[in-house]
Amino acid sequence: MPLEAPARQDNEQLTVDLVADPLLAATRLTEAGLTETHVLYERDGEFAVALGAVARITVTRSQISLVAGGLRRSQPWRRTPLEDIGELLAEVPLAGWRAYGWAGFEFAYAHAGLLDQVGEEPLLHLVIPAVEARLSAGAATVRGTDPALLRKVADLLAQPMTEPAYQPVPVELGEAGATQYRAAVAGAIEEIRQGRLQKVILSRVVPVAQPVDLAGTYLVGRRGNTPARSFLLDLGDIRAAGFSPETVLEVDANGRVTTQPLAGTRALTGSAEEDRRLEADLLQDSKEIYEHAISVKVAHDELAELCRPGSVEVHGFMSVKKRGSAQHLASTVTGELPAGEGPWGAFAALFPAVTSSGVPKRAAYETIARHEAQPRGLYSGAVFYADSDGTLDAALVLRTVFQRAGQTWLRAGAGIIEQSDPDRELEETCEKLRSVAPHLVRGN
Repeated sequence: MPLEAPARQDNEQLTVDLVADPLLAATRLTEAGLTETHVLYERDGEFAVALGAVARITVTRSQISLVAGGLRRSQPWRRTPLEDIGELLAEVPLAGWRAYGWAGFEFAYAHAGLLDQVGEEPLLHLVIPAVEARLSAGAATVRGTDPALLRKVADLLAQPMTEPAYQPVPVELGEAGATQYRAAVAGAIEEIRQGRLQKVILSRVVPVAQPVDLAGTYLVGRRGNTPARSFLLDLGDIRAAGFSPETVLEVDANGRVTTQPLAGTRALTGSAEEDRRLEADLLQDSKEIYEHAISVKVAHDELAELCRPGSVEVHGFMSVKKRGSAQHLASTVTGELPAGEGPWGAFAALFPAVTSSGVPKRAAYETIARHEAQPRGLYSGAVFYADSDGTLDAALVLRTVFQRAGQTWLRAGAGIIEQSDPDRELEETCEKLRSVAPHLVRGN
């Protein structure tokens, strides 16, 4: 029998005059050793840092579990685990909560019913922090249910900080997995020609042999990138630092849903003249335009099935976004949720991003499973936060360095269609990896 739920708690809150740059201060919070777990999430110039956990939700291939003080639930999830997450969060005995966490790519297999392709590792991990700090230029708000930790965080943020003189040690991208990747791309092209699917994103892994300081890498990498979102997390089962070029979805408190598909890529070289030439080439390349257009159509159709009739629109079709070491064709798709529909239905409709899976998605899952040698895990999944008011913001996990079980690696993919060339798709993965590889800071 589950234990009786504890009395509802309220957060205490402090405001701090922030002397340090918010990026530096947020990063230093994660490496201060205050808690065993943390999630840093950047959106629109605000850096939010979640420390510790007063509640935790985990999803595996068969179970969804909640632990929140004396409150414990563990049960088989229903048709899709996303149906249960909102209900479990509503049971958390904390007013005005914000939850942070991640969903791995294989979470999509679970909610698509493809359980034969899912292992026993966690598919989703979500925490409501003991203390949360939100930092912007000149000010920080710190709130939480642990008074001692709250004060430690506030005291640390009130201090001047000096940025360490990090010396990144770039990783050679070289030919890591290149032969296998070219063969996988060729195999996927043949499947597309046979009519099994229209597009699939295939990825390759680049192992990193040297020890890597994730906090240092995040700080240096964020200075050198122009992401839509960035994150730094350690939730025990996975550690990662990333500079996301796009969001899977954004849902505001009024039920407006936004997704930002990016598809179609050229390098950013640092030469203004060459970058303009590559941008013009990108905008005229029929292969890249087709790849982008079908991705936008899928995102539009996914929202149209969920949102109020007539509310789904495409904005800024095929504009160019510059993201770190690459520039991409980009569009924004928006819609309005029906009354009473929470954010998790939108998450279910849009996850995983079409730009990291393929068209149609279910066929793409099968092609990915055939051609990629190991599970993706967090790669091409999402890091996200969800608020008690219905807000949800989910970054697509690309341009990321990963650590787990003593291993460190990078991973990047490219969109494959019938007109793809294996050598060009391999080069595209290198263009994307260069958003991270030059910024790796050596650890101990």
